[in-house]
Amino acid sequence: MTVLQEPPERQPALRRLFDIVIAGGALILLSPLFALLALAIVLESRGGVFYRQKRLGKDEAPFEILKFRSMRPAAPGEETVQTQIEDMDAFVFRPVGRVTRVGKLLRASSLDELPNLINVLRGEMSIVGPRPDEPELVAQYRPEWRRRHRVKPGITGLAQINGRTDLTYSEMMAYDLDYVDRHPFWRDVQIMLKTFGVVLRREGAR
Repeated sequence: MTVLQEPPERQPALRRLFDIVIAGGALILLSPLFALLALAIVLESRGGVFYRQKRLGKDEAPFEILKFRSMRPAAPGEETVQTQIEDMDAFVFRPVGRVTRVGKLLRASSLDELPNLINVLRGEMSIVGPRPDEPELVAQYRPEWRRRHRVKPGITGLAQINGRTDLTYSEMMAYDLDYVDRHPFWRDVQIMLKTFGVVLRREGAR
């Protein structure tokens, strides 16, 4: 079967329209859920509703990513998120031990990433693309990995439907670069649809 493709010059505009419609519609429909999750977060532990962190987007432009907070604030001297990786071919992400009970539910269901929809509306992210990394991790990239920043980062992507945090860092990069090299609009739609099944099965969720 022949897959119809949009002309390349029209795809950025089509992708942006897709992002705005999906993100805007989801924020409206899920606003009651946002309110319930916000209440659960602040009732369980001190701190704000959102977790904000500097990430690098398209062309390595910095932006502040938004997520629902899933961890309690770190005490003085307590371990925070690991950013120094000794072996990229063996490293698999593991959260540190400050995840709250609500946070475990948020992470297992990927609901912690819902505020990323705000980043999409701002134009900092897309629905589909490589997940954005912290500057400290980008500084450790192998030279060929830096081209993952040729496209906007996304809420979901090839790595997220093929193992998520069960992947080693280098395996994740292989999927991300595959997407960068081949990302017609129809592929974005396929990835987004497959994401629903992965989330429902809680594959690779931590």
